[in-house]
Amino acid sequence: MKSKAEEQFRKFLRSGNNRITPERFEVLDAALSYKGHFGADELYISMKNSKSNVSRATVYNTLELLEQCQILSKRNFGDNTNRYESNLENKNHEHLVCTRCGKIVEFNTPGLDEILAKVAEELDFDISHYSFNVFGNCKDRNCDKQNG
Repeated sequence: MKSKAEEQFRKFLRSGNNRITPERFEVLDAALSYKGHFGADELYISMKNSKSNVSRATVYNTLELLEQCQILSKRNFGDNTNRYESNLENKNHEHLVCTRCGKIVEFNTPGLDEILAKVAEELDFDISHYSFNVFGNCKDRNCDKQNG
């Protein structure tokens, strides 16, 4: 999966006359290895903790490029923070977002593709992908507004 992403990213960088650097591919690897949704600062700190020398600016800029070439999706879950997730495995899915602690749970709804296809046909729209965010409160006893 990663080699396909590396090839896709390399082609994208060439097509836009962007520099192809080892640091950009280090960010790609870190982003694809990250479990769950992550912000740019979270990824940067994770990389620094792993002894990376990549700059914060390189992380931010590379994440934007990875979104542009559709390897990553940028999400905002209502907290004014951009978070990223990989598009390689699960392109269409939904999110439950706890408004107290910020917990995010992914799930898939069987039959939703058919419903959206019908809506798209009725409204003369061509859907390429989707992601739904459903906001509420989780039932975790340790859920705390201070964690979000």
